[in-house]
Amino acid sequence: METHFFHHALKINQDVCYGCTHCMTVCPTEAIRVKDGKAFIYEHKCIDCGMCMKACPVNAIQVEQDDFNNIFKYKHRVALYPSVLTGQFPSKYYASQITAVLLDLGFTHAFEVEHGADFLKKEVPKYQLESEYRPVISSFCPAIIRLIQVKFPSLANNVMQLKPPVELSAQFYRKHLTDKNIADEDIGIFYITPCAAKIAAIKSPVGEPDSHIDGVINMDFIFNRIFRALKQGKGTHRELPDKPTMSPDALKWSLTNGEAAHAKGRSIAIDGVHNAMDFLEQLEDEEISNIDFIEIRACDESCAGGILNTNNRFLTVERLKLRAAHYEQDQAKTAESNPLLQQKAYVKENSRIGAVKPRSMLKLDEDMARALIKMEKTRRLMCFLPGIDCGACGAPTCQALAEDIVQHKAALSDCIFMQAHMQTHGKMSRKTAYKKVETIWGENRLQKNCKKKGAKDENI
Repeated sequence: METHFFHHALKINQDVCYGCTHCMTVCPTEAIRVKDGKAFIYEHKCIDCGMCMKACPVNAIQVEQDDFNNIFKYKHRVALYPSVLTGQFPSKYYASQITAVLLDLGFTHAFEVEHGADFLKKEVPKYQLESEYRPVISSFCPAIIRLIQVKFPSLANNVMQLKPPVELSAQFYRKHLTDKNIADEDIGIFYITPCAAKIAAIKSPVGEPDSHIDGVINMDFIFNRIFRALKQGKGTHRELPDKPTMSPDALKWSLTNGEAAHAKGRSIAIDGVHNAMDFLEQLEDEEISNIDFIEIRACDESCAGGILNTNNRFLTVERLKLRAAHYEQDQAKTAESNPLLQQKAYVKENSRIGAVKPRSMLKLDEDMARALIKMEKTRRLMCFLPGIDCGACGAPTCQALAEDIVQHKAALSDCIFMQAHMQTHGKMSRKTAYKKVETIWGENRLQKNCKKKGAKDENI
């Protein structure tokens, strides 16, 4: 089992959160609880998928990023950006214009992540042939990797041990600059991310000791700066239209079916974290068989639906496909012009990650014997809990509450139905029951308040 910590990019602003349970109910791994009227995250369960951030009605959940000014600590500043960044902008703006603005903002170099996919589209089938596990599961989406680690550990060995395009491109570009006699300490590589999970993966890599990336900038932050510059007419000094240096296939790699289309045998592409959960459960239970490769992405429409994207995910997909269609005209040339493929021997030699290690989120006790006792206690507790999964106890389900109780993080009396039962049988006073509710939902939560969300004086 891996022992190093999971870095998490999602943070809850306790000053803004008012404990509405929206985040708690959508979390796929039941990582969120409510105490004292505020949501908080069980970090060992969180996979940084961002579902909670999407669901929060008051923007209390935030995604960390590095200070943009950190780029200026380096003489050579590389903007490593994904293709979905270009899909955020109206089609009248070329990728080369967006790159030009990135350079105007202070970067000295800009490189599109998907250049690494031209290498992977030939390496994935080779990996499938040598792997003893079926199906091979893509290593592209870090939220899915963490989901497998914490909820489907029996499938960890199925995860492909090939680096995703972002790491391949980062290590290539670092070598590209050091080959020009640029000192490594003078090189800063910054990834512009569409999601929180990639931040977590860069800060706390799985299968590797360190990332080749020095910092992360959120896409919603950089989009506003780029778009403002484009509307002011900046970036037009670049040669237009774009001159492709990667294939149309690589450009579409981060979209749904972008990777599965190049796998050998029967391949499946799945997007959306809850769809992924359903599929992985069936796969683990051996209800699904005879699949050779699975591409799984946590976001709807894959990276086009990343939580840090500004634009509509369907428009983003359309724009990338239009850009790929333009690249089709020069496809023969792009295979030769991709600079990453010109260093293919180096890339191949450094293309592997270590095995993905399970990290069970239901770790009831370090001692196996005590863990089994607690598991049996959990099952006994479920005999008394109503199974309604109302969330009024501050946990998303009755099962989650039972697990919290055996780990001394909650009490049976947190359940409002058990409170009613105890009051009926004289085991709890009304005052105690009321205090228990306040412990979970905060003081004065049951007092009349016409200014809360949805009430008649909400906007006054």
